[in-house]
Amino acid sequence: MDMDYMLDDGAWRQLLDGVAARFDELTIIRGFQYYKQGRVEELALRDDGVHVDARVKDNRMYDVAMDLDDLAASECACSANGACTHMAATLMRYAELCGRPIQALANARSALKNLAASGKQDGGSGGPRAGSEKASPQPDRPTVTEKELTELPVNKWHERFQERRGAVHLHVRTAQEASDLLADLQAMRPMLPLALEQLFTLHALLFVLERMVKPAQTDSRPSGLFIGYHTKLALEGLCSQARTLLGDKLALADDSSAYWDRLMETADFLRERMLTEDKKLGCFAPLYTSLWLHWLGPGSAGSAALYEKELLQLRSAEAELGLTLSRLPWTIGQCLLLLYLARDAEALAMLTREGIKLMLKPEHLAPLFGVLEGAEQWTRLRDWLAETGTLLVGSRSEDLASYGDYWANVVARLPEAEPLMWRTLQEMMPFSRTIYEEALTAHGRWERWIDLQMCMGEEPLSFRVTALKPIEKEAPELLLPFYHQAVERYVLQKNRDGYKAAAKLLKRLAKLYLRLKKDERWEQFISSFASRNSRLRALQEELRKGGLLS
Repeated sequence: MDMDYMLDDGAWRQLLDGVAARFDELTIIRGFQYYKQGRVEELALRDDGVHVDARVKDNRMYDVAMDLDDLAASECACSANGACTHMAATLMRYAELCGRPIQALANARSALKNLAASGKQDGGSGGPRAGSEKASPQPDRPTVTEKELTELPVNKWHERFQERRGAVHLHVRTAQEASDLLADLQAMRPMLPLALEQLFTLHALLFVLERMVKPAQTDSRPSGLFIGYHTKLALEGLCSQARTLLGDKLALADDSSAYWDRLMETADFLRERMLTEDKKLGCFAPLYTSLWLHWLGPGSAGSAALYEKELLQLRSAEAELGLTLSRLPWTIGQCLLLLYLARDAEALAMLTREGIKLMLKPEHLAPLFGVLEGAEQWTRLRDWLAETGTLLVGSRSEDLASYGDYWANVVARLPEAEPLMWRTLQEMMPFSRTIYEEALTAHGRWERWIDLQMCMGEEPLSFRVTALKPIEKEAPELLLPFYHQAVERYVLQKNRDGYKAAAKLLKRLAKLYLRLKKDERWEQFISSFASRNSRLRALQEELRKGGLLS
């Protein structure tokens, strides 16, 4: 965390209240989208510590000046009257730099509404803040204290969550229901140190997530697991919030070792649910991976001893769970830990053994590749890409795009890896065709590119002119067989459309021969072509229309 960007708990609470009072829900949602898209640029905190300046990219750049003490005094260069999307995005970026959870800011208004509703139910007009020192918890609206959260295991946290909500209304189906429940849980939270606040927010999200997942699993049908459209959208939104939270470094300071047990219980919680999760849900597996990538990764609280211990936990689960074990996340989880322990051969052997049965996709391996890329361990990443390439056969071309990007980054740092890249991509054909073509284009391998198009029977007219421009500039002679072959195919269609296409492509050929200064050869060809097809009157007409015959 940059030391210039720090918010104490009181200032953070003031900011949450200010956002809830100043911004409507739609503006907050749009601000969150702008923040996630990285549109906030050049953010800076002034020397007075209460004014933030930023530039936010929209249809153009907008200058934003935020007054943290009085959000109503903030200004933006856009035409919105008062609080705007650019301001909301700026505050979320500022909160990120201060190491505060963005989800709390995004849910600030919902939390305020639920807190107000809670006050009305208790017969007041809002009452003191839940969990503050002056608040007196109501019997039907349980709250928690920092001491309880520090001492109670996380399964007890979830029991408190359920006590607050009661026995009814725990079947969450829509994003609005999920948002309302999450805001109500946040309203029971006292002011906490940042690390404990992050853990609390994560478990509030996990509690709401389970309220959706459990009913869905119970409703399993003969045709398989069924999840309604709106429920699926809500699940995706919750998982995205949890992954974003886990992506922020856990603020474990020297004096926060008391939270270590809660962190380990969080790892147990996610592991247990990941290993028995229906493969169509895929909610807890990415969260388990995110936990070990960020909060327990090598750059944070992780250690070799911790990874060995977790590895044993995963391996013992195979015998305990038997056929109910979800093998895909079980395998990827072990591979991530083995990667941290530099036991690559063991991890790759496991993937080779399990990979075909698991129907691996690039998204499953992306966390592993990302670890090596982030550590700039290009030789190891090269070996992983080469060994796992054939395991990804069957993946859609759009899914393989990230795999191709990893290869591009490796070859940029290790030029000697280029032959291995070509060999691997060729072995993955035809599924790797798109990324193979992109690599050929990026490296200017025009002869191979043309050979591939001709072998696949591609039509030159199906490409945009801009796609062929680099070849016309750097190796125009390679286009001659490509165009000639296509012209003959068009003529063999023996219909007007085919003849029009042939004439159009012949005009390109004429320009190409002229560019190559082979005018005489072109004249010989077109004369022979017209004579050979003299009985095709429709073709002759199209040639004359195109100015190819006199």
